[in-house]
Amino acid sequence: MTTNQIAKIRQYDQSIWMDYLNRSLIESGELEDLIKNLNIRGVTSNPAIFKASIIGNKSYDADIKAGIEKKQSVEDICANLIFDDIRKACDIFRPIYEESQKLDGYVSIEIPPSLARDTQKTISETQRFFKEINRPNVMIKIPGTPDGMAAIEQAISEGINVNITLLFSVDSYLAAAQAYIRGLEMRVQNNQPIDSIASVASFFISRIDVKVDELIDQRMKKIGTENLNEEARLSQIKGKVAIANAKIAYQKYKEIFGSERWKALEEKGANVQRLLWASTSTKNPEYSDVMYVDELIGKNTVNTLPLKTLEVCADHCHPSADQIETNVDHAYQLMESLQDPDIQIDLDQVMAELLEEGIDQFTQPYDELMQSLTDKAQQLTTV
Repeated sequence: MTTNQIAKIRQYDQSIWMDYLNRSLIESGELEDLIKNLNIRGVTSNPAIFKASIIGNKSYDADIKAGIEKKQSVEDICANLIFDDIRKACDIFRPIYEESQKLDGYVSIEIPPSLARDTQKTISETQRFFKEINRPNVMIKIPGTPDGMAAIEQAISEGINVNITLLFSVDSYLAAAQAYIRGLEMRVQNNQPIDSIASVASFFISRIDVKVDELIDQRMKKIGTENLNEEARLSQIKGKVAIANAKIAYQKYKEIFGSERWKALEEKGANVQRLLWASTSTKNPEYSDVMYVDELIGKNTVNTLPLKTLEVCADHCHPSADQIETNVDHAYQLMESLQDPDIQIDLDQVMAELLEEGIDQFTQPYDELMQSLTDKAQQLTTV
C-alpha cells in the first residue's frame, strides 16, 4: 500500500477523515498506524458503525457487565461504551487538532437518530454528549432536518462543535450554513468568543446517484427502444447527478463564506464551516471505485472515507487540484435538464426520500444495537 496518493490530496487543501471506528482499532494501535500511514485527519462514526463494532465483540463485555452491576439502563450502558471509545479516539487525534490550529483532528459522534424530528430532545442530547465526552475535538452529529436546524443553531451558540449530517439538497446545505452563522452571531451578541468553535456540513454523495440511477433505469425499461434519443440522454445522466449537485453546493459555500456578513464574523475569529463529502464509497461496480474522491477535491473541504475506500484510494486515486471547480456550468445545466420532458426526475422528491431513508438507515441499526445489548446483558447476568 502506498501513501503517496492520499498525501497528494492533502497538498490540495483537502482533509481526509475516516468513516469508521471501533475499540479494537483503538486498543491495537491500528488507528495510530492509519493516521501515520494513510494521513487521515479525523474520524466520523454513526449508529451503523457502532452496531458493527459492539455486537459480537467481547472486548466490550467487561464494561457491559460493570454497567449491569451498577443497575444502569441499556441506553446508559451503550452511551458509556461509545463515549469511552470516542474519548480515546479524541485523545489520539488531539495532536492533529493542536497542530492544525483546530482545523482537523475531530471525532464525530451522532445523537440517537430517532430524535431527528424533535428539536428540544436533540438539543438536550447534544448538550449531554458534549459535556460527558468532555473533549474539545469532539463533534456532535445532528441530522440536517428542518427540526434539526434550530438545534444546530442553539448548539453552536453554546460553543458546541457540530457535524451537520444527512444533507442531500443544496437548499438543505444552505439552511445548515445559515444555522451555523446564526449560532455564531448569537455568541457575538452575548460577548462570547467564537474562535474555538468548529463545524462541518456533511453533504451526502453516492446515495444520490443510486436513487437517480434507479429512476433512470426504470424509465429506460419503460420506453424500451422506442426512442433512442431519449435513451441516450438518460444514459448520459447516470452516475453524474451526485457530483454535479456537490459542485453547485461548493459554489454556494464560496458565496456564503465570501459574504460581508461572514467577514464580520471572521474578523472576530470565526472558523469557516467546511463542506464534508460523505457517503463517498462507490455503490455501482461499473463506476470507478474512487470517483467520489478524485472528482471532489477542492480547497478547504473534507472527504470522509470508509476503510476500504481509504485503502483503494491510497493505491490508485489520481488527485489533481480543484476538481470541484471544473465543469461547473455543465453541472448547472445537468441539474436543470432533470426537469426536461424526456427526463422528468423530480429532484426535490428524490432528496426528500433520501433524507427519510437516511434517518431510517441509522435508526434501524441503533434499535438493533439496543436489542443486542439487552440480550447480551441478560446473558452476562446469568453467567
